[in-house]
Formats: sequence, structure tokens, C-alpha cells
Amino acid sequence: MKIAVVEPDRDRAIQIIDALRDDGWTDVTVFAETTSLARRLAELEPDLVLIDLTNPSRDSLEQVSAASDAKGRPVAMFVDTSDEEMTTAAMAAGLSAYVVGSPTPDRIKPVLRTAIARFKLMRQMRNELDAAKQALAERKTIDRAKGMLMRARNVTEEEAYGLLRRTAMDQNRKVIDVAQALLTAAALLK
Repeated sequence: MKIAVVEPDRDRAIQIIDALRDDGWTDVTVFAETTSLARRLAELEPDLVLIDLTNPSRDSLEQVSAASDAKGRPVAMFVDTSDEEMTTAAMAAGLSAYVVGSPTPDRIKPVLRTAIARFKLMRQMRNELDAAKQALAERKTIDRAKGMLMRARNVTEEEAYGLLRRTAMDQNRKVIDVAQALLTAAALLK
């Protein structure tokens, strides 16, 4: 696993690297500055990002979150101080772990494992939500096409769906594709 560590303090960076290596994670790159972080992380393409910020502001939190692509990979952030607003902002930014306190060697491994697990869970939930939205959109399209067929052919809803389904089978297409083509053709004929 390729890990990027964002740590401006050299001594803390060495401590983090040592803790990661002790846990078997050897592919570690440290960034001491957050300037050009997005570009440098894009070049590195790490599997996980660990960030240690002493006292983050909401702006720095959002900047680091965006730069590290918190919704595209697990990101664990250690901060020395926080409040409810910062915690809420961290979760909204998509951080997988937001920990108040120093990244001590005994805390790093469990925090990173938790960040990875939470990231996987959130990714799965986002995928399921996207699939549900897609299914709902397809259902609406099919319902509109059925309604159009019901009015044009004076048939029941079941007969309209059967017609869509038979057409899809005959043309070796999906029902949604036939429904969309019908709606597109109807819009052209108006």
C-alpha cells in the first residue's frame, strides 16, 4: 500500500514513518508542505493519505481534503485541537478518520485500519445510492414511455410494458433503451 504523509514537523514525520514501517507499511512518501499538494498527490497516486495538522482552519481542512481526494481514497487526519464545527466540516469533507491528538506510534495502525474500513463502507454506500438513483431515473423514463403508449394505443399499463419489453427483446436491447428512444422520437415529432 502506497501511503502519503502530510507532516510539516520533521521529527513527527520521522516518528510516523517509523511507526508505519514497524507495521509493515514501507512505501511511504512525506510531504512537509501543503502547497501544490493536489498536484504532488496526483503524481504519487497514493492508496492512503495521513495528514497531521497542528491547528487546522476550516479553509485548510477543505483545501487538504480536496487536494488529497478524500472521496477517492482513505484519508486520516490527526489534529491537536478541534471543536464540533471542525469535526462536522471534516466529515462533510469526506475524511475517513478525524482524530484529535498526536499520531503516536500505538495509534497510527488502528486509525489507518479504521480509515480504510470506513472509506470502503462509504464507497459502497455511495455506489448503492448511485445505483438506486439510476434505477429510479430509469423507472421514471419507462413509466413516461408506458404512459405515452397507453394514450397513443389505448392500452393498459401492463400491455404498454409488454410492448416495450417485446420490442426490447426483438431488438436485443434493454427496456430502458427502448423507452428512451420512444421518448426521444416523440419529442422530435412534436
